[in-house]
Amino acid sequence: MVPESISVEEKLQERIKELSCLYEVSSALREFDGSYEATLESIVQILKNAWRFPELATVEIQCESYHLSSNLIPKEGYSQKSIIKISENEVGFIKVHYPASDLSKAHFLVEEQRLLDKIADEIALFFERQNIKIQEEHLKQTAARNDRLAILGEITAGIAHELNTPLGNILGFAEFIEEKTAEKQTKRDAQKILNSAIYSREVVKKLMFFSCDMPQDIKKIKVKPIITQALSLLKPNFKKANIRFKFNIQDPALKAQVDPIQLTQVFFNLVINAIYYSPENSQIVIAVYSDQTHYTIEIADEGKGIDPEVKDKIFEPFYTTKPLGEGSGLGLSVVHGIIKSHKGEISIANNIPKGTIFKIKLPLNF
Repeated sequence: MVPESISVEEKLQERIKELSCLYEVSSALREFDGSYEATLESIVQILKNAWRFPELATVEIQCESYHLSSNLIPKEGYSQKSIIKISENEVGFIKVHYPASDLSKAHFLVEEQRLLDKIADEIALFFERQNIKIQEEHLKQTAARNDRLAILGEITAGIAHELNTPLGNILGFAEFIEEKTAEKQTKRDAQKILNSAIYSREVVKKLMFFSCDMPQDIKKIKVKPIITQALSLLKPNFKKANIRFKFNIQDPALKAQVDPIQLTQVFFNLVINAIYYSPENSQIVIAVYSDQTHYTIEIADEGKGIDPEVKDKIFEPFYTTKPLGEGSGLGLSVVHGIIKSHKGEISIANNIPKGTIFKIKLPLNF
């Protein structure tokens, strides 16, 4: 269809509207206050007023998870469309519709299509900049948390070393008293001292794990048998909690440089944690997959998930969401310390539709 011809005066008026539209859209993007929907709603109204027949135009924008329009989209009509792309990936579109009962395709101007393309580019750049800001903020938070954990690691290493000697003395003298005394009450008291000292020594061991101050026995071995054996030992825990588990491994022959005892410790802590927070009759899925340089272990449960407000705290020593007496707050700190000592990383994601996924990424060789 041949484009409709318009007068020079009309062209000038349309050009002024286009320039005003570009300015207003740029202002709306620049004044972004955190609400993507409100910003896109403003752009929808600005575009509607910029078209040749604003009273008949319907502007529709779809970008990422947002989809809105200025008014009802006509069931039968004509439209101009421009694709919104970020890094060559299509993330949405902008359309301007005219109802077929009033106008035809010829009523759209070539200049309007160019304007639509320009606005699509502006929106794409805006979303790209916002995504970069979010990533930068996440990196800052991660760096701050790692710095905080590193400082805590140094402190806990010092505490662990300082406590080892007096704990050894307490254990030794308590054993001596229990062995030498004939008085029953003294024996009972000595046993209480022994039990408390042994518990304290276990806490010290966990502190040393967190601070990466435990000796390692790194060897290149198969990963599957380590996890299979750990799952076998944990079967009573699954049965008692009435929870199923599923284990998938991409490459059953996968080998990696690892301390098998420490990897077992990591696996035990994460799976027992998953069992604790999982509801009855749910399933925990363990998956192992790899590429040329790394392998990843995922432990996904169907529990209540982790509150976003505490995600940055759960690897800190002595932090726990469990009731008093049910957790020392060192389990995940131990996990973090061991993974760090293996030059790996651990992350947390939501398990859709519910639950949590702990993801451990470790190098095959280091």
